[in-house]
Amino acid sequence: MRRIGARAAALGAALLLGAAAHAEPGRVAYVIDGDTFRLVSGERIRIAGIDAPETQPRQAKCMQELAAGRVATARARALLAGRAVRIERVGRSYNRTVPRVTLEGRDVAATLVEAGIAQWWPRGRPRPVWCDRRRR
Repeated sequence: MRRIGARAAALGAALLLGAAAHAEPGRVAYVIDGDTFRLVSGERIRIAGIDAPETQPRQAKCMQELAAGRVATARARALLAGRAVRIERVGRSYNRTVPRVTLEGRDVAATLVEAGIAQWWPRGRPRPVWCDRRRR
């Protein structure tokens, strides 16, 4: 009996891992900021592994970050708005799905970092700094 339970648990874990690695299609309804958007389904998406500057005065640390946030949002809108993407769910944060996102087979996080509008933010690391410390 224990053997069957162990096998069932192993099978369940394998199915869950397989489901987590499954990429799903979606269409971007609108871009909220440089690293967050909403799908046509209404689901809010926060792109995994990156951080873009804030666009809200209460969240930004300085005026430089707000200005960079506006640029990041405009560039992300140009890239993503209305486009078909694939999402591979990896977690949740503040009522948002956190997935790896691809657009036409290209990793969106890498595209945004390469464009200079986002920075890599590995899990468990301090949040990237968007303010020039010399200007404080």
